[in-house]
Amino acid sequence: MSSPEVVVRPAVPADVRAIRTLVEPYAAQRILLAKEWVGYYESVQEFVVAQAGDDVVGCGALHVMWEDLAEIRTLAVDPGWRGRAVGHLLLDALVARAHLLGLHRVFCLTFEVDFFARHGFRVIDGTPVPQDVYAELLRSHDDGVAEFLDLARVKPNTLGNTRMLLDLAGDAGG
Repeated sequence: MSSPEVVVRPAVPADVRAIRTLVEPYAAQRILLAKEWVGYYESVQEFVVAQAGDDVVGCGALHVMWEDLAEIRTLAVDPGWRGRAVGHLLLDALVARAHLLGLHRVFCLTFEVDFFARHGFRVIDGTPVPQDVYAELLRSHDDGVAEFLDLARVKPNTLGNTRMLLDLAGDAGG
């Protein structure tokens, strides 16, 4: 019997339980950060999900950080679906969403350096924003923004991940 086709679509509130279920094993391994239920519901509009038949088999989110910058977050694939390009489909959908929003750069914090590099992301040091934008981003209470800024207060929570950036201005996709 063949596997059902995987379709990537925007998440809806009814998907939150499946999203949390996908993230939990990765959070237990300290690969992804766990969120409270309310955090998933508050950010559901940022998520896309990969659906195969009636099952949600992957998820990912695009969180806008500034007028030209967003972060890929919470990219997770059901372990039974790994190796079937579900992560690639999700990442492509999130990058396409970034293009539609007119963003120029996409950030991620990841252990999967090779995976993101295959999509054009490069490892970064420092914080690639002007000082005035840096000062404004410092006002954010969001841990993902703090991770982008490489602030000391989040270093114990970054789990040793690599900071990477995709320059969409040089990417003809979308």
